[in-house]
Amino acid sequence: MSQRVAAILPLYNEGSAAADLVRRMPPQVSATYVVDDGSTDDGPSLAEHAGGRVIRLGANRGIGAAIRTGLLAAREAGFDTVVVMAASGKDRPEEIPALLAKIDGHDYVQGSRFLGGGSSVNLPLARGLLIRTFTVMFRILSGFPGTDVTNGFRAYRLSLLDDARIRIEQSWLDRYELEYYIHWKAITLGYRVCEVPVSKTYPTRRHSYSKIRPVIDWWHIARPAVLLKLKLRT
Repeated sequence: MSQRVAAILPLYNEGSAAADLVRRMPPQVSATYVVDDGSTDDGPSLAEHAGGRVIRLGANRGIGAAIRTGLLAAREAGFDTVVVMAASGKDRPEEIPALLAKIDGHDYVQGSRFLGGGSSVNLPLARGLLIRTFTVMFRILSGFPGTDVTNGFRAYRLSLLDDARIRIEQSWLDRYELEYYIHWKAITLGYRVCEVPVSKTYPTRRHSYSKIRPVIDWWHIARPAVLLKLKLRT
């Protein structure tokens, strides 16, 4: 079945990385939405010059708010499927076809660097341990045998948003929560979910490998699974 595909890049101070990703998008991607989450560098302008559809939020609202904005824009424009990926250059647009190859038989495709054929280059040891710990926790709570729940490289059908039980407009999802909220909902509501191997390359400079803050942001990542499992949120 033919699908109209858009890519979404939530952007915050990544320099020219997003522009490079826009140029490298495969033919299956008809449009790339670069959602500027209050950047103070020239990344948004460079991405726009490269052909990206830049949406400026005007302030730093959080990656969840940025992804939500991209999802709604793609949906409004009539796209069927979205690919969400890091705007930092850690993910490879050349691997998008591998995710899209599974869309005809699935609703949600999660990229995994830990499946056979996947790879994770320069992943800091402490971060790797946290990723694996959270993945095990998510697996226990959701019942889905996932291997890499924190990888933001994903593809899914926008028809998920037509389900009234998936409420992405909630303000508590503005930071890191939104990605894991949608992941949890897709699994627990019975949608067809699978993983495919992908690669992820971290920069060699230790201080710039991630914008995730210790403790605070890891709670933002974990709490959708905890709160939804306890039925404290919907």
